[in-house]
Amino acid sequence: MRRLDFSSLDALPVLPDSPGAYRWFYADVTAGDYSAGVIFMVGSLFSPRYSAGARHGALPLEHCAVNFALYHRGTRRRWVLSEYPRTSVRRQGRVLRIGRSLLEYGLDGTVRMEVDERCAPFGGAVRARLVLEPQVSAAEEVRLVPGLPHFWRALAPRAKAWLGVFSEGVELEGIGYHDSNHGAELLGARLPGWHWARVHGPEETVVDYHPSCGVAPLRVTAGVLGTKSERRTLLAEARDTSLTGWGLRIPARLYAGNTVVGEPRLLESSPFYARVEARRGGLDVMGEVADFRRFHSPFIRWMAHFRTRVERVA
Repeated sequence: MRRLDFSSLDALPVLPDSPGAYRWFYADVTAGDYSAGVIFMVGSLFSPRYSAGARHGALPLEHCAVNFALYHRGTRRRWVLSEYPRTSVRRQGRVLRIGRSLLEYGLDGTVRMEVDERCAPFGGAVRARLVLEPQVSAAEEVRLVPGLPHFWRALAPRAKAWLGVFSEGVELEGIGYHDSNHGAELLGARLPGWHWARVHGPEETVVDYHPSCGVAPLRVTAGVLGTKSERRTLLAEARDTSLTGWGLRIPARLYAGNTVVGEPRLLESSPFYARVEARRGGLDVMGEVADFRRFHSPFIRWMAHFRTRVERVA
């Protein structure tokens, strides 16, 4: 197995420190009937407080968050979204800690995410661990839209994953994915949103990223021949879409190349964000749709308070 070499990095990437800026670290895993997603956020994209305050000088380090979601056969079992007023970086810059949860890049190349939280807004305790052993090298960092300060990097496009949700008695092995986004301005200010999906096949993972700006999409291909990032020379062929109950437009079908994997199972649905998945014949697709301009609506920001726990002490 080829492991992603984090030992060449002196530290975690520099954390953002200007109003509206953000960086988050995302991972997901598919294992049997289960799937899960974890996000560590500095400058939380889900924070109504950061959305309202960034225009008046609120800093990303004052709005850090941990998100964890566990799904069983397409149904959400657990949802964590906890916001904290600060974070810390430890152990020679390889560990990011938010509250009692942490993200660690090990010297051996593994990625470890520990979640020690409570369900939002008033639920029970959740203790989970996701360990990734990357099987391919990281992709190059790419700018999502020419001229705009928003960037994406698939750090571990394909990884062997071990998931333990100890509070649920769940321990599984599966296929994992890990990436990071960062930007120097508030999402939704000039970049309206995006949709993306990663497809795990038997030997290869393909990730397609579509910014909502009319620019050509990005693609990362990772497998035995290595990892390649490219901007497609032509806009992708238009495909059918459907509307969620909130009126958010999502793909009507999920694809692996030109192969239809299936109609998407709607794992998460909100006025501005949806998470979808489909599986068939050794193909596993998970993706997200986000409309950040919608999120900045005062009404939607108000609704977001009911999906979040806010901790006053880090």
